[in-house]
Amino acid sequence: MLKISKDITAAMNNDPAARNRFEVFLTYQGVHALHNHRVAGFFYKIHLKLLARMIAGWGRFTTGIEIHPAAKIAPGVFIDHGAGVVIGETAVVEEGVVIYQGVTLGGKGDHAAKGQKRHPTIKKSAVIYAGAKVLGDITVGEYSVIGAGSVVLKDVPPCATVVGVPGRIIKIRTCDGCANKGKEACCLSEKSLSASSEKTDDIADSSSGAENQNE
Repeated sequence: MLKISKDITAAMNNDPAARNRFEVFLTYQGVHALHNHRVAGFFYKIHLKLLARMIAGWGRFTTGIEIHPAAKIAPGVFIDHGAGVVIGETAVVEEGVVIYQGVTLGGKGDHAAKGQKRHPTIKKSAVIYAGAKVLGDITVGEYSVIGAGSVVLKDVPPCATVVGVPGRIIKIRTCDGCANKGKEACCLSEKSLSASSEKTDDIADSSSGAENQNE
């Protein structure tokens, strides 16, 4: 129950439309998908893999979110809307990560050996916006922002903003909290998701303007 509570808290903290915890528990597909994943993951770990895959398939049917039973997802992750989200077998998603609809945490299709890690690791409090694809055994650093529709194929450092196809870093934020890894969290941690979105948009606009001036 503690894990579900953390998922609900993440939804309440990140979605302005969330009115109360009971409503989130009953109606949020991302919360349902994460709970279903934990059930499937339990059976996968005790080697009842067929049953685990069947439970995962039921979760995909009921929520529109596909998560492999072997994926490692911490409590306190928020999947917003969720339709079309795919999380692969060896993906790792840490606490505080926010994932929007249409996101893929997948492989590159290079046919890695069985058991070899081939999906990304998303570090704590990263935000991945709608339609982004993060592919391969790469790491997205803490408090990073992946812009909508981006395709990320390389490691992303902490506190970076990545946009485009292929993804490129347009900004790396720095602060004492990031540098020292102390009690103070990164510069994004205390800000609302909407504020982070506005900041990302401002960065993209200023970058576009600078490119036009150079031309």
